[in-house]
Amino acid sequence: MVAVTLLRRTPGTLSSALRLHRTAAVITTPFVRSLSTHVTNKACEDYEPGFLGSVEKYFDRAAKISGISEKSLSAIRAVDSVLSVKFPVEIDDDTHVIIEGYRAQHSRHRLPCKGGIRFSDEVDLQEVEALASLMTYKCAVVDVPFGGAKGGVKLNPKSFTPAQLERITRRYTMELCQKNFIGPGIDVPAPDVGTGPREMSWIMDTYRQFNPQDVNAAGCVTGKPISQGGVRGRNEATGLGVYYGVREFLQFPEVQKMTGLTGEITGKTVIVQGFGNVGYWAAKFFHNNGARIIGIGEHDVSVYDPNGLDIEALFKYRAEKGSFRGFGTAEIIEEPIKILERECDILIPAALERQIGLKNVNQIKAKIIGEAANGPITPDAHDILVSNGKVVIPDLLLNAGGVTVSYFEWLKNLSHVRFGRMSRKWEEAGKSKLLTLVEENAGRQLTPQERRAVIHGAEEHELVYSGLEDTMIGACEETRATAASKNTDFRTAALVNAIQKISTVTTQSGQMFL
Repeated sequence: MVAVTLLRRTPGTLSSALRLHRTAAVITTPFVRSLSTHVTNKACEDYEPGFLGSVEKYFDRAAKISGISEKSLSAIRAVDSVLSVKFPVEIDDDTHVIIEGYRAQHSRHRLPCKGGIRFSDEVDLQEVEALASLMTYKCAVVDVPFGGAKGGVKLNPKSFTPAQLERITRRYTMELCQKNFIGPGIDVPAPDVGTGPREMSWIMDTYRQFNPQDVNAAGCVTGKPISQGGVRGRNEATGLGVYYGVREFLQFPEVQKMTGLTGEITGKTVIVQGFGNVGYWAAKFFHNNGARIIGIGEHDVSVYDPNGLDIEALFKYRAEKGSFRGFGTAEIIEEPIKILERECDILIPAALERQIGLKNVNQIKAKIIGEAANGPITPDAHDILVSNGKVVIPDLLLNAGGVTVSYFEWLKNLSHVRFGRMSRKWEEAGKSKLLTLVEENAGRQLTPQERRAVIHGAEEHELVYSGLEDTMIGACEETRATAASKNTDFRTAALVNAIQKISTVTTQSGQMFL
């Protein structure tokens, strides 16, 4: 039996997480058994704020210098609605477990809402609300016309078989469908920690079963396999966006002055914490463009080699062995979080939140910290890093590549045509004619290889890469300009930009039923 309760959140100060002016629908079912485990945080003191508290603290700082009224700020900050469900799943003939899931829609100032779904035994309501808030600001920073949302299912995917995970995913999706928390124009999930294209396919197929009349059903979720309507370039999008963002910041004179680094990627030493989808692709793009990857961190151990790691060899080794242990002559660090403290030019936390806190912040030696993960640095630790002359590129800017390319995939699904399909050959024909005229006037014929390189029409992944690069460059430049005009750090500047953009949308659209 499902109980629906409407909680009226009254207006209050921006410093209180519980005093919000909007109405939130909280939908729950009885709790039977939790599958979660508790892990002690080795980076943060007990009194440091949790993930949601950190997001709110960062918001408060930006709000003070945003020039937006407190009434509007309260509206922007509030979480619109939260879905909380618990449902039984059969594991074998005589065993059931109760699965707990969430979906938070932080803001519907633009629709659909957008945000990933993670499978983790660390998922809780606070985390989901924090991630949903971050998605709202992230979309605004990179001018993606979505509101922010996030979902999570409280489980360890490694504890279940693929068949069991499919049943869980489909049942969770059924709950989203029944409560109107999914749809191409309502709320569009994507992969996150513990999920990938496989789970997104299950979600889309389940949505189609409940909505057979929806011709745009493929747009109900992004991060799908290509065969299911995915877009080429989505899998590597977040990692590529991280690379583009760091590359752009390195070219800023003020960053070069603060760090003493030159403006190119070539020769820079890089450490990446986390070797999942984001960490792997970020490391790969840095490596392919001349950086030296000297350290990779994972949940069990980290691996370090000052001479540089072979990313592809390391990836294959871990896939075969399940761990970095025994990889070549590289040093194995048994306390994996310690990889963050090794000396390097660029540190990329690409794992989970709250990895740099008051316990380890003074041991961070990197000159640039690029937040590929969501919320990896606590507010107090961030302040210390900035005061120590470190450049922190914030998560809501740097890891926005995923949602940017998810937007491209959504557009592809609504248009029902592959990017470049209508124009590629036309462009190649035009270039070929122009090249023929140039050859006739120059008196020189190009080789077939040279001609192919010149007239090549953009394929889908190349258009996606181009759109992502343009988006990241623009967002980095906006953040830099605001940081200079407000005399503040890059995180606060990015949030100011987000707040001002959201306020413009809500103000110009008007407010009903005030």
